[in-house]
Amino acid sequence: MDDYDASTYGERLAEIYDEQHGYMDESETDFLAELARGGRALELGVGTGRVALPLAARGLEVHGIDASPAMIERLHAKPGGERVTAHAGDFADVAVEGTFSLVYVVFNTFFALLSQDEQVRCFQNVAERLTPDGVFLVEAFVPDPSLYNHGHMFRTFNIKTDSISLHAAQLDTVAQTATGQQIFITERGVRLYPVKLRYAWPSELDLMARLAGLRLRERHGDWRREPFTARSEKHVSVYERAI
Repeated sequence: MDDYDASTYGERLAEIYDEQHGYMDESETDFLAELARGGRALELGVGTGRVALPLAARGLEVHGIDASPAMIERLHAKPGGERVTAHAGDFADVAVEGTFSLVYVVFNTFFALLSQDEQVRCFQNVAERLTPDGVFLVEAFVPDPSLYNHGHMFRTFNIKTDSISLHAAQLDTVAQTATGQQIFITERGVRLYPVKLRYAWPSELDLMARLAGLRLRERHGDWRREPFTARSEKHVSVYERAI
């Protein structure tokens, strides 16, 4: 995927993103609103506003960054979309004015930064945008190379009478990257939605935080604060200033 860039995923998937990923657990909003403590919040990879809009509806000042104009357009077209200030650009830059009580990136979106350098840079830029008591929240999956057979993975989702969703991917364990296609087959034809990510282990994220002057404050296995264990498939991690 030599032509894949920061906007590719959003530009291609915006048309069906809410259909595929529009669900929202209220525990997610509760957790984030609690961390924001009534202050300003910033979402990295805001997309169509799945998370930002419910937060804004609770009276918070919410900003978002996304590389995809198509995603931002859909956000603004939704009821309440005017409540979220969306900025177009690479969220690793965190190119917004002011400071925030909460900066957050959810649903594995942090892994859309395709190199360790970019991920480290994002942590550093986030640290510069936090208030003295501000926090940075990351929700991400725990890498599981066993899902791949000799570096390849093929899975089926949403099998219906008139459609099927497939996911095919290749894994590079040295670069810690996965490159794949989400394939949607219906009676109307086939649509391809490419995705590329660079995964990081929780301990690696903790080190990135330390390099940025942050430290892990808490880590849970889900939004309901279930314990994070060796069996957890994802984590919700909260970082604060180290000093």
